Amino acid sequence: MAPGNFTWVTEFILTGVSDRADLQIPLFLVFLVIYGLTVAGNLGIITLTSVDSQLQTPMYFFLRHLAIINLGDSTVIAPKMLINCLVKKKTTSYYECATQLGGFLVFIVAEVSMLAVMAYDRYVAICNPLLYMVVVSRRVCLLLVSLTYLYSFSTAIVTSSSVFSMSYCSSNVINHFYCDTVPLLALSCSDTYFPETVIFISAATNLACSMIIVLVSYFNIVLSILRIRSSEGRKKAFSTCASHMMAVTVFYGTLLFMYLQSRTSHSLDTDKMASVFYTLVIPMLNPMIYSLRNKDVKAALKRFLTNSCCSSNSM
Repeated sequence: MAPGNFTWVTEFILTGVSDRADLQIPLFLVFLVIYGLTVAGNLGIITLTSVDSQLQTPMYFFLRHLAIINLGDSTVIAPKMLINCLVKKKTTSYYECATQLGGFLVFIVAEVSMLAVMAYDRYVAICNPLLYMVVVSRRVCLLLVSLTYLYSFSTAIVTSSSVFSMSYCSSNVINHFYCDTVPLLALSCSDTYFPETVIFISAATNLACSMIIVLVSYFNIVLSILRIRSSEGRKKAFSTCASHMMAVTVFYGTLLFMYLQSRTSHSLDTDKMASVFYTLVIPMLNPMIYSLRNKDVKAALKRFLTNSCCSSNSM
């Protein structure tokens, strides 16, 4: 096709989770509830770990930032998704699409990194308890969190820039509910070898490094727990990392399900379902996992509600 026949894309159309008109309102209600629970749960974790004096430890410092990341990840995706469930023309501008992709990459890479940092924190707490406050000092905590955000921002800039350095012409229908790398590259009318290589190297590096840190940390944690002679001691040690183990299993299980599919069985519809899970469902589940299985968080919530009630009654 001659260059003069191209119609350059200035906006994209998102197909959404489903293109069936009769499902739009039910999907809107379901995702509105999920997003509402996500906002409430993560804001609750952020508030409790900020104001409660007994939650001022490295573990809850990292949990607070995981909640910030989960809230950001969901907020980048959910509002636009909810709006598109109610309108007929599900359009997004070229720059809005680029911003959404960049924001999504920032938070998803940050979550992968933060889960690895939290695994290291649990490793030190259980395997080297006497040195815990020295090894994971406030300065180290700030450094690890700063590096996490810096790395996620730089990765997002490089990856999203490589995707939007491609030419988009004629077709502008994205078979997804948000601007993601794979459906965007499927629309490009130029050679996608470079961005595909960047995406593959980035995803493989992030997942491999994070999973190695998590697996090595928990391998040593399990060995340390097995060396504890008393059953009460083993139970207490296990309870300190049970919530994180559950969160890691759910998150990595979803990503591995998505990326380890064979090419023959792989489809964008399957990607949509997996994406719904790790962009909307997991950010909703994480506060529940860390709250329901954590006595400290539940106690902090009771203190916060009691203090709030006492303050309101004294007014």
